[in-house]
Amino acid sequence: MADAQDNRPGEDEEEEEEIDDSAYKTMKDAVLFAIDVSPTMLERPPKSEDKKAERDSATSAALKCAYQLMQQRIISNPNDMMGILLFGTEQTDLKDGDSMFQHCYLLADLDVPSAQDVKRLRGLVENEEEAEQILKPAKDGASIATVLFCANQIFTTKAPNFSSRRLFLVTDNDYPVRVKADKDTAVTRARDLYDLGCTIDLFPITQPDHSFDRSRFYDDLVYPTSPSDPDAPVAVPSTTKIAKSGEGITLLKQLLSSINSKATPRRALFTLPLELGPDLKIGVKGYILIKRQEHVKSCYVWVGGEKPQIVSSSTSHMADDTARVVEKLELRKAYKFGGDAITFTPDEIIKIRQAFGDPVIRIIGFKPISCLPIWTNTNKATFIYPSEADYIGSTRVFSALQQKLLESKKMALVWFIARRNASPTLCALIPAQEKINEDGEQTMPPGMWLIPLPFADDLRQFPEQAGDVLKTTDELTDKMRIIIEQLQLPKGVYDPVKYPNPDLQWFYRILQAMALEEELPDQPDDKTVPRFKQIDKRCGEYIANYGKEFAVAFDQVAKSTLSHRGRATGKHASVDPEDAPAPKRVKKEPKVKEENGDDDMTDEQMATIYGKGQLSKQTVVVLKSFLQQRSQATSGKKADLVERVQDYLESKAT
Repeated sequence: MADAQDNRPGEDEEEEEEIDDSAYKTMKDAVLFAIDVSPTMLERPPKSEDKKAERDSATSAALKCAYQLMQQRIISNPNDMMGILLFGTEQTDLKDGDSMFQHCYLLADLDVPSAQDVKRLRGLVENEEEAEQILKPAKDGASIATVLFCANQIFTTKAPNFSSRRLFLVTDNDYPVRVKADKDTAVTRARDLYDLGCTIDLFPITQPDHSFDRSRFYDDLVYPTSPSDPDAPVAVPSTTKIAKSGEGITLLKQLLSSINSKATPRRALFTLPLELGPDLKIGVKGYILIKRQEHVKSCYVWVGGEKPQIVSSSTSHMADDTARVVEKLELRKAYKFGGDAITFTPDEIIKIRQAFGDPVIRIIGFKPISCLPIWTNTNKATFIYPSEADYIGSTRVFSALQQKLLESKKMALVWFIARRNASPTLCALIPAQEKINEDGEQTMPPGMWLIPLPFADDLRQFPEQAGDVLKTTDELTDKMRIIIEQLQLPKGVYDPVKYPNPDLQWFYRILQAMALEEELPDQPDDKTVPRFKQIDKRCGEYIANYGKEFAVAFDQVAKSTLSHRGRATGKHASVDPEDAPAPKRVKKEPKVKEENGDDDMTDEQMATIYGKGQLSKQTVVVLKSFLQQRSQATSGKKADLVERVQDYLESKAT
């Protein structure tokens, strides 16, 4: 998912755009982990000889998951807040001395994680004695209504202006109340959280002797994510796929995978009107679902003192002649034209930049999808989804347009201006079908892709193909087909999520080790490296047989296909003189000799070539021969030879 940073205005935009930039700064995420500390959550799974079997209790796995997530976010999202709230503990501690919320222990206050917070959480995860003192369950446990009310107070106090506030609830108790009145109270507290703008994400734990049943209590407490939610362009995997303790895949990996799917808030790249015709508009939001992630330098650090400090930078403009600080109001924008600087007022600059109109997606026609070749996709495609914020009924109209385009196998040509001051672009609007996995969960909602089309200057001609195309034999093709079949991925699907960027992971790992004062790792964990042993086990024999067959077939193919192309076997080529092509290096030298009938080029001929500006196009042999006949030096590169010939001709002319 694209970060909102793509939507920030540039440095050269006007003050009216800076309002959006200040709004961007408040788009931060606050996540509060609420982890159940009940006796069943603290029970360790039975010992097993299976190396992949679970070793930690559910609570320990949840803490490790929070620890790993905090490590990730301290680098990738340095402005986001994260906290850990334990409930059901014998101790009551909320950092500020408040004992109102019984059996609630605020392990990490909701704040921007620091290196010290990560170290403390790591110590708790690794030190079992300290963990036993804190993770001591209470006899009666904690009321779920109390936990929700405590989370409400934490969000209100610590993150009042955050755009995204989420409560991650980890528990194995599917009915945490005793009487119906307690359930009504808990539902009321949950509704208060939703009214505050906070969402609740449930991560249920199934124990070996008890399966978690959401319908008993949490279906009335936790609102499911709706595919029509404008803030969820890609449906979040359902939490009914319960993490189980003590089975093949570890609980920690399941929790971390499930939490990572909800860890990043879904932020729209833009919100624009989609104009279907005159006076007919609907609202849409745009998202970049796949984007290249690179190293991001978030700040400068001054290391000249005893302790490194973050640098607070400021920019000022200085006059060249007087070194006076120039204020922003004194600056004028100018463009060079004919050697002169043409200045414009701020209003004129705005008119020039906004000459094409306001940001919009305007449909200008329809074409069959078959008219769009695959090579036209030269830039990032944007996924658009309906939004009811500005135009009521946008979802219905958007759905009708998407279904009609699918049925007719057509696409829409649109006029696209992404934001103010942006250049207009012609794009293809292609419908996208809904995708559902094997479990019946929606992995991609129905929407449309906005693909920028290239202009004529963006297209390049393909190089001409010289000679005949080298083709393989049917026997080699059959043998290679067997090899490819043996190297198929599970289910024949490539999942890029399973292969993290090794360069980024290594970069973040070094930063983490330096920040937490850990030992620097020796080598990166690169999951993109092929598994050579497994490849050799699956198809090593087939690859060897293919190599033998290729060696035999190559001679036959070379004789029939490559003989006329002058295949070289070393420094000296064995070529049939009748089939050999003409030498490429013989260009103008033979022409000159034929025209004049002399073995050497005269001064007049070379002067004529020099006058036409073709002196540098002569071969080294011609230049050296010309200089040698006139007792000039012939050493050096071609540029030196050209310069000597030029000097000789100029001296003769004078």
